[in-house]
Amino acid sequence: MIPVPLVVCVLGGWCAVYLTDSVLKSSGKHRNSYEAWLGSHGVTLSPFQLRWQTTMFNRLFAYCARINPHALYLWFSSGVVFGVVAMVGSVVLLARTLQQTLAQMTSDSPRMAGQQALQVVIPGVNLPTSQLLYFFSALLLSGVIHELGHAVAALREQVRVNGFGMFVFVVYPGAFVDLFTTHLTLVSPTQQLRIFCAGVWHNFVLCLVALGLLFLLPLLLFPVYSTGGGALVTEVVQGSPADGPRGLSVGDIVTGLEECGVSGAEDWASCLALLSLTPQTGYCIPAASLQPSWAHGRAYKRLDGSMDCCSNNSLTDLCFSYTSPRDKEKEPLRPQYACMPVRKMVTGTPVCRRDADCLAQEHAGASVCVTPSLENQTRFIRVTHPPNTHMLFVGYPPHLQYSVSLTNFVPRFTFLHLDLPVFLETFCKYVVSLSGALAVVNSVPCFALDGQWMLNALLEATLVSVVTDRQRRELIGFFLLLGGSALLAANVALGLWMVTAR
Repeated sequence: MIPVPLVVCVLGGWCAVYLTDSVLKSSGKHRNSYEAWLGSHGVTLSPFQLRWQTTMFNRLFAYCARINPHALYLWFSSGVVFGVVAMVGSVVLLARTLQQTLAQMTSDSPRMAGQQALQVVIPGVNLPTSQLLYFFSALLLSGVIHELGHAVAALREQVRVNGFGMFVFVVYPGAFVDLFTTHLTLVSPTQQLRIFCAGVWHNFVLCLVALGLLFLLPLLLFPVYSTGGGALVTEVVQGSPADGPRGLSVGDIVTGLEECGVSGAEDWASCLALLSLTPQTGYCIPAASLQPSWAHGRAYKRLDGSMDCCSNNSLTDLCFSYTSPRDKEKEPLRPQYACMPVRKMVTGTPVCRRDADCLAQEHAGASVCVTPSLENQTRFIRVTHPPNTHMLFVGYPPHLQYSVSLTNFVPRFTFLHLDLPVFLETFCKYVVSLSGALAVVNSVPCFALDGQWMLNALLEATLVSVVTDRQRRELIGFFLLLGGSALLAANVALGLWMVTAR
């Protein structure tokens, strides 16, 4: 469901804008000056859309179009190749996404859910409110670069640019260029294709640039930030399993989860996934300390079939299961249980899977492999973050993952901000995803998108000798656009339903 506060804020904001606009336009004193201000600044207001248009960037576009005409010709010709390939690829991608969405709706398979190629993004629903600045900034940058491509390509093909503008539709920002339609219709279909494909081509290039920066970020920040020495904690959710006096704190460097080494944030996630899928790790404990403690009561079976022997619900004690060395010769082996202080028992203790693993340790024959007796899917995990003592976690591993935010970058100097690499990394990720999404969506042969004009120009450039009748070419284009529009609409509708209804 869409959060009610978000809807209230959006509707309230637009109501305030309309109310102010209506009051000023109905005022006899301020009406003329208000309308004159709107006209001089290129501002227009329509239902749920605010537009601003200017000519101040026309000289910049003209300068870019004159830099190197031959290089620009090769550049935008490459954009035509990409645009045609992207048009076909976008249709294939949307068809595959639609098939996967329908399969997910009928089977509710988590595996299929992870294979979904495209996803509708709704702020406050499947986009965290803390990420809104990244999202809108990356979306606006992608839109500006997209329209920059159209403007420079148009001027290179001798098509006049009337102006450049930005808009806000509901909450989504965007950009546009106003081309002189008469000039556009006079150029050849191949020239039109270079203009129409320039937007998605620039989005694709921006996606590659952001992706390159994302991979080169450790190298670019190497003089001031180090990587590979652990995962730096940047945020701990209050009241979470990782919070507390002996939990994790901002600035801690996590180097391991049990025997799984952590050199970065990706290792943290992969180690937790591995620990949640593998059996609980055991610990080599001296056999002399394994005297069953009946002070807590006799071991009893939980509802899930596991055993517990700590009946006092102590936060410092944990029930361990083991096989007594004296019972090795007996068949069948019956596990015994002992309630022991967990931190004392496992601090600095080597891990094991069975008693044989303890033979190679210092206390060779005197050690026994003990395993925490826990409920299904619950794990006991030692989190290593030197120089502090281990953080001990008992629970469901994904809960630990969602409790902590980490980064790969550790500042070399104390005055450096911990969140700077996180900001750059997150912003690059959003630019990659949103600029790539704009390249895909605008390539779809759909009404009102770049794909419509790309398809029409492509048909005019390729089918003139095959289908000589212009009306037939337009009819072919109409049905292709109708199919592409239906495919895109079906993906958006089902995507919205999947996001908001579940």
